[in-house]
Amino acid sequence: RSILVYKDMGLVSQVFDERSLASLRGHLAVGHCRYSTTGGSTWENAQPTLGGHAESTVALAHNGNLTNSAELRDLMAERAADGFGNSGSEVLRGNTTDTALVTALLADDPDRSLEAAALDVLPKLHGAFCFVFMDEHTLYAARDPQGFRPLVLGRLERGWVVASETAALDIVGASLIREIEPGEMIAIDEDG
Repeated sequence: RSILVYKDMGLVSQVFDERSLASLRGHLAVGHCRYSTTGGSTWENAQPTLGGHAESTVALAHNGNLTNSAELRDLMAERAADGFGNSGSEVLRGNTTDTALVTALLADDPDRSLEAAALDVLPKLHGAFCFVFMDEHTLYAARDPQGFRPLVLGRLERGWVVASETAALDIVGASLIREIEPGEMIAIDEDG
């Protein structure tokens, strides 16, 4: 299995049409419409951001703002000095967002699963944020401990949806199950 990233600048209707959507295959996906708050409005900063190593790839989208990006960059530098961070430097090349920084932190250790990395990294993040991220097998969603940013779980006839607002569930025909709780991380895979 592999992860394909399809992204561009502009309105969703300018980036995707029926033909491009039909060409996308798989049982997991991360989508994002970005309003720039940190980092410029450039293709490099468009989401999802992608990182990884030979064993796994991480695709991540983010809604919010981190207030401790400088500390997190220092943590990346420490990990690089300890022999990690090779993938992190690739993720950050040309990308000036805190989203890319989190992706790099999640993807920097080939000996650690994405779930284990998230359980280590997410408590170190400060600010208002929600994330959806995935590897080749599992989709994850996480919300900041204060619940500043909304995040909801929805159900389709044959799957699950996570979105930043209930209106997005309505558009795809999903029913609202519940809000993701503040500080909660969920995992969705082929078993549910």
